[in-house]
Amino acid sequence: MGLVFKALLFQFPLFLFLFLFLHYSPTKAEDFIAINNNAKSNSSTARSLASNCNWFRGKWVYDPSYPLYDPSKCPFIDGEFDCKKYGRPDNMYLKYKWQPFSCSLPRFNGLYFLEKWGGKKIMFVGDSLSLNQFQSLTCMIQAWVPNSKISYIKRDGLTSVTFQDYGVNILLYRTPYLVDLVNEKVGRVLKLDSIRSGDAWKGMDMLIFNTWHWWTHTGRTQPFDYIEDGGKTLKDMNRMIAFYKGLTTWARWVNRNVDPSKTKVYFQGISPTHYEGKDWNEPTKSCSGQTQPFFGIRYPAGTPMAWVVLEKVLSRIKKPVYWLDVTALSQYRKDAHPSAYSGIHSGTDCSHWCLPGLPDTWNQLLYAALFS
Repeated sequence: MGLVFKALLFQFPLFLFLFLFLHYSPTKAEDFIAINNNAKSNSSTARSLASNCNWFRGKWVYDPSYPLYDPSKCPFIDGEFDCKKYGRPDNMYLKYKWQPFSCSLPRFNGLYFLEKWGGKKIMFVGDSLSLNQFQSLTCMIQAWVPNSKISYIKRDGLTSVTFQDYGVNILLYRTPYLVDLVNEKVGRVLKLDSIRSGDAWKGMDMLIFNTWHWWTHTGRTQPFDYIEDGGKTLKDMNRMIAFYKGLTTWARWVNRNVDPSKTKVYFQGISPTHYEGKDWNEPTKSCSGQTQPFFGIRYPAGTPMAWVVLEKVLSRIKKPVYWLDVTALSQYRKDAHPSAYSGIHSGTDCSHWCLPGLPDTWNQLLYAALFS
């Protein structure tokens, strides 16, 4: 029985992705979602409020009270996200608020956040999109307590901001794949079955995970030489299948190591890019020069296949994980990237997000999930 189960488990992702890629078109992800919506999942239930209001379906509206903080007064923003400092001339991208169709998000209150989470540890775990959200949250809180005593520590792979008057420690653990990336004799190996670095995530009161963007990197920007899967060392493999297997290993780690009575777990969701204007029916454009969101009801590019993979993994996880399903609302924000106004990236950055900006909404959704 054990051998049969292992064989089926090994074949499932291959069958799944053969099906997806043989039949994939820009709308096929939605077709696959519709097929799978017949089964009720932990993730789909988690995304809805008790009042049946879905925070993640809505529209962007102008709000003159935005942004939620002054970037020049926040000590945590890196140059790569500080678009105003590096010359972005327009301001409208700062003024949009996410408005769910059938309810309203609670206004973020950083003082209330600190009081409710006093003495606790919060850790973001993931890539530079986790850094984006981490710096957003610390700025949003700091704006409410500008005179509070703060400890700010940065070292390789780990950043920590502690609001000392409240004992709230917010950390960032950088790991682009969640699974291990190890230097071995043969070279740099991405191990799809291993999360030894997960020991650093234990003992937290809240964990917010994220991974996706680095799974697509190839050539010179790829940080590994080989992939290890099931004891076999491969030069490469289909990246969507690799993503599925890596996420499955992460889900197994959560099931084995998280005590839901002590630790809340969130997954940030798939953050989109805007390098190709065909995604919003402007094929000659990119995020460069964009000053307004996409205001259509349905984003033309449809649902990313990575979203489908994440949904599949989250639907099977045993421990409660709240999915911050930011993909669709972020797809509309083609205007919210640093583009040329970054202090670090040369060229056009249509991957990360300006601060203040879109990640502030991600944190408003986190706030709503915590306190509503």
